[in-house]
Amino acid sequence: MWAGSSAWESAALARQRPRVQIPPGPPVHSFSNPNGDGTKVNKLGAVVFVEVELLKELVSIPSHFGKEKKISEFIASFLESYAKVEIQEVEGFGNNVIAYLKGVKDTVVLNGHMDTVGLGNGWTKNPWGQVEGDRFYGLGSADMKGGLAALMSAFVGIAKLSRRERPNVIFTAVVDEEGYSRGAWELIRSKKLDKADVVLVGEPTNEKLMLGARGRFVIQIEAFGRKAHAARPEQGINAIEELSKLLANLGKIRKKKHRKLGAGSFCTLEIYGKADGLSVPEYAKAIVDKHTVIGEDWEFVKRAIEKLVQKLDIKAQLKIEKFKRPTPEMLPYRVRENLKVVKMFKRVFKRRTGREVEITHGKSVGDFNYFGTYLGKPTLVFGPIGGNWHSADEWVSISSVKRVKGIYVEFLKALVWT
Repeated sequence: MWAGSSAWESAALARQRPRVQIPPGPPVHSFSNPNGDGTKVNKLGAVVFVEVELLKELVSIPSHFGKEKKISEFIASFLESYAKVEIQEVEGFGNNVIAYLKGVKDTVVLNGHMDTVGLGNGWTKNPWGQVEGDRFYGLGSADMKGGLAALMSAFVGIAKLSRRERPNVIFTAVVDEEGYSRGAWELIRSKKLDKADVVLVGEPTNEKLMLGARGRFVIQIEAFGRKAHAARPEQGINAIEELSKLLANLGKIRKKKHRKLGAGSFCTLEIYGKADGLSVPEYAKAIVDKHTVIGEDWEFVKRAIEKLVQKLDIKAQLKIEKFKRPTPEMLPYRVRENLKVVKMFKRVFKRRTGREVEITHGKSVGDFNYFGTYLGKPTLVFGPIGGNWHSADEWVSISSVKRVKGIYVEFLKALVWT
């Protein structure tokens, strides 16, 4: 969150992006073959994986959060041939793309975000797409255009099936995940997902199944001291020093522990204070990150900080409040492993890979927190292998994108078979 654009990014966006050549994979027959591997044949007769072609296109379109117009238009245009497509305006932040397929039994939401963070320094690869071996490099390739491409290709593959062979599917591509999750919140607030039975999010998990995540509060703490001449500091109350005492001891607060999500954590993100000339500073402010587990609501967190203030005998007056944001806080959630959809996903994964899927839980937050709490639906997060998220030379594994797409398709089919 709070990622910004660099001067280099602005210059880079103005340059023409080169086309990226991706070697074709092994041949398969059609979208509806038993393995669910959707392919097409290009003009040269080579078999091309649709998810890989989509990955190339998605990465080639700059989509810093707040600037998702072009990528949303591309996704909507691509899906129009396969399903009913709806554009949902997110005020001031572009459009979500929603596509609907009617089927039988359960309703599944496929979700991915279209936005990326800004283009930072240090890139040695083409940030708009470059292939080296199995790695596809590019801004947002792992987080999360690889997963988004796999979701789109799986949706197209399922669209090729008859209605009785597939569940009801709602594909959603949202804006602003890297900001304040305005896109995901608009989906929930509009009640378009109320009939969902399960949500599948394609965030990068290195092919592990994520069944929950910690939540997050951003806390603003203001300190009000007393001004005095800096040559006589004992006559004043130094707001910077008093606030610093608190920040340095936040780690001593006793944390709740959850058997799956682990423990919460504090991290100071920003501190500000300034003297008026040669004076004792009378004001300071800090922004603190607090990742939470189930059982740590706002009152619990605030009370714990206030107890520490008393214990440390902080002399400045403190004002502790949640940092104001345009969408609700990210709350922690967990999905039970004994749910039918989880057991089914695990069986599908083993059938496709020959091994048990590793279960994990998220240390940080994303749109999945909204789906798992405010929407209140089982939210499974599973996506391809990649690296350098939010960093230079971000990459995603091409073979993993293909594999993940196949798992998505088989999972969707399995919801009808059982």
